[in-house]
Amino acid sequence: MNKLMLSTAIALTMVGSASAQNIGVSMALFDDNFLTVLRTGMEDQAASLNGVQLQVEDAQNDVGRQLNQIQNFVASGVDAIIVNPVDTDATETMSQLAVEGGIPLVYVNRMPVNIDTLPENQAFVASNEVESGTLQTEEICRLLKEEGKGEGAKAVVMMGELSNQAARQRTQDILDVIATPDCAFIEIVEQQTANWSRTQGQDLMSNWLSAGVEFDAVIANNDEMALGAIQALKAAGIAMDDVVVGGIDATQDALAAMQAGDLDVTVFQNAAGQGQGSLDAAIKLAAGEAVDQKVWIPFELVTPNNIDDYLSAN
Repeated sequence: MNKLMLSTAIALTMVGSASAQNIGVSMALFDDNFLTVLRTGMEDQAASLNGVQLQVEDAQNDVGRQLNQIQNFVASGVDAIIVNPVDTDATETMSQLAVEGGIPLVYVNRMPVNIDTLPENQAFVASNEVESGTLQTEEICRLLKEEGKGEGAKAVVMMGELSNQAARQRTQDILDVIATPDCAFIEIVEQQTANWSRTQGQDLMSNWLSAGVEFDAVIANNDEMALGAIQALKAAGIAMDDVVVGGIDATQDALAAMQAGDLDVTVFQNAAGQGQGSLDAAIKLAAGEAVDQKVWIPFELVTPNNIDDYLSAN
């Protein structure tokens, strides 16, 4: 779906349904580039609507803190709650808190474990993670073949937080792609978590290099870890032309790395669109309107060939 059309559609639907006055928002972490774009998209959209106020809280990657925030939202009688979960395994408890308080709840970006049993007044807005790692790994497979490494290619995988459904699904996508006949030549030689972090991605790559791990590709669950890997590779004097590096999210830092010739692949996840879509769903639910319980914002492959289309997207 065209990004401009998507944003316009969201804006139009929201104009007609802005009746909620106070919406509580619990974000997993403020200090995250992608989630900052998501939060800003939500806040900018709220600012454009009359009578819609957001109470935005930072859970600081602490699930206990996030549960307390949701309890406080319920106690204060907000019109709806939006949650970007710290730990998706805790979402059943979050859903129950909202049900007991009679308050609509919308999960954004990270899929709740109870996605197939959500109460009627709850919804999930995100991009389908089955697409993300699949697009990423298929392109890395293609590039390895193009570079003459269609036999015996080795890859390392950097995973996000293992408590996060997106990390688990993106990693499974990678494994699913290399299990296909076209990409079965790729061998995963290392697979560890770097918790979505650029710093941890750099440290993990430094450890692999120190241990003498040999590889042709780095497949990271997000851009931040990919950027950390790039920093470590360059510090070790490794030419970026010698390794294929892929991330996910198409953050501005990642696109700058792609322009510099360091990052080969990323996948655009419309953070602002997810933020706007979650606010739209929350407003509609608070007004008693029906919404789809799963709202998908499509992923899109980003390469040096089409990067100009995404430089201002996030």
